[in-house]
Amino acid sequence: MKSYQFLIFFSIVLLIYSLVNYYIFSRGMQALPQGTSIKSWYPWIFLFLSASYVIGRFLERVWISPVSSFFSFVGSFWLAFMIYLLMAVLVIDLIRLILYFFPQPAILADNYVQVKKYLFLVITGIAGIVVLAGHINALNPRIKRIDIQINKKAGQMKTLHIAAASDIHMGTLVGPRRTAKLVQMLNDRHADVILLAGDIVDEDLAPVIHNDLGRSLVKLRAPLGVFAITGNHEYIGGAEAAVKYLQDHGIKMLRDTSILISNSFYLAGRNDRDSKRFSKKERKSIEEVLEGVDLLLPVIMMDHQPFNLQQVADAGVDFQLSGHTHHGQLWPFNYITTAMYEVSWGFKKKVNSHFYVSSGYGGWGPPVRTGNRPEILDIYITFN
Repeated sequence: MKSYQFLIFFSIVLLIYSLVNYYIFSRGMQALPQGTSIKSWYPWIFLFLSASYVIGRFLERVWISPVSSFFSFVGSFWLAFMIYLLMAVLVIDLIRLILYFFPQPAILADNYVQVKKYLFLVITGIAGIVVLAGHINALNPRIKRIDIQINKKAGQMKTLHIAAASDIHMGTLVGPRRTAKLVQMLNDRHADVILLAGDIVDEDLAPVIHNDLGRSLVKLRAPLGVFAITGNHEYIGGAEAAVKYLQDHGIKMLRDTSILISNSFYLAGRNDRDSKRFSKKERKSIEEVLEGVDLLLPVIMMDHQPFNLQQVADAGVDFQLSGHTHHGQLWPFNYITTAMYEVSWGFKKKVNSHFYVSSGYGGWGPPVRTGNRPEILDIYITFN
């Protein structure tokens, strides 16, 4: 992405972020009674929370330290908190608009100041509980078993066991502890092959290097190997550096290529569809990726973003693994991703092609999940 395009994009995002925060702040100020100590502290607390994410992301660019990590953590939680506060304030303002056209109940009119204060406290408390529960949920991924039958012979192989994950987003928020947990969970599957379906790195590679997260990645073990593809976040942060780091730590990157595994099945991996936007390099078409592939053997492919599933089915791919959507990550955004993608989360079969879109292991932005659970995939394929 060109620098001026990034500047325009960043300015728009910052403007929207500022307007949303000002809207929430102003409603909070209106709700708090005059002369109370909390009202005098409220602007400073709000300013600290709302500015933390921007400060943290800036500091990570120039000085990775406990200070930058602190601001990034606080700001990331604020993003989720902000979303639910915004939803609550919008609902309240809608109710206020409706009540404007009707006589207000006497109990509400007589106790208006107290009602506003208690409403402020209740909404803040509920939003806090939701974010806390979502954070606990984000820290506890489940093992999702998937059984697939591919009606092809795979040499001497009758079955294939795959352990997989997508959208890890290693960096400041998914640090050494969560990365080590991921590796342990994948290794505990004792799978034939391990697949990582993109967004392994969360944009900037510097926190990954600083926290030495590759120390955990090199412990991944599978007889047929550990393979991965790029996601859009690798390209946002610089794909070549991210790919080199992952390869240096034992992960084989599939970039618009197909390889034959044990003379039994093909494993294909596509560059992310955003490669042109961020690196000016157009990714290969699916036909080019599968050039020379014997379609009589099973073909398993990874493509980070689950678009154009019919093209994949028409090309003869037997199973495609994707991620990217996070299935919205925060409710109610799952309704948006469901509308955007043919499959936002889960399994779908189109003729003889099988598709699975993972909700992912980590997350972007807030370390919070309220729309679904993070997951590790335990995939069992039977060849017929």
